[in-house]
Amino acid sequence: MKKFSTYYYKNIATICIVAMFFFACNDGYKRVGEEAAPLLFPEGIAENFVMKYSTLEEELRNEEIDSAHVNVVLTSPICVAFTNLNFAHRKFPKGLQVDYFDKDGNKSVVTADYGIVYDITKLIDLQGNVVIESYDGKKLEAPQLYWDQNNDWIFTQEKFTYTNPEDGTIMDGEGMDFNKDLSLLNAHKTYGFMLIKEEDK
Repeated sequence: MKKFSTYYYKNIATICIVAMFFFACNDGYKRVGEEAAPLLFPEGIAENFVMKYSTLEEELRNEEIDSAHVNVVLTSPICVAFTNLNFAHRKFPKGLQVDYFDKDGNKSVVTADYGIVYDITKLIDLQGNVVIESYDGKKLEAPQLYWDQNNDWIFTQEKFTYTNPEDGTIMDGEGMDFNKDLSLLNAHKTYGFMLIKEEDK
């Protein structure tokens, strides 16, 4: 009986000590000054956001802007602008759609569930069900893509599916970089099911 009660008390003591360690690990310290995490507030929030990027075909001589060529139209249900920060950016938490036009007016479309546009670096981070559909029917699907606007170059390290109706191919892979009209592709790794259309001789 004595051995049992000693064993019982040792277990209770061990449980109490472990519980004290857990409670002692709580961080009750209130950080102030430079230690405190800065609160970030947006400069503005816009609903039914539309932004157009245009270039001028010729120099403006009056208020007419008929000669302007619309390159990109970005639309989103909500735009949260953090343009008041040193590293200015805009977030699109409810998704976005980017319509971009070539010189002939052909429209290609990019959609994503979430996006961030960085103003300084001109980089767009697209996340969640990202789909690029070119005007000629080519389609690229990936969970995340980065679009470098300065170089008109898009890249990802994630898995992707690329469909080309011109030659009837479907390519799966991981990691790719390409231009915005999907005419120049560099796939890092390809695998899975691939359809190749054979030419009739």
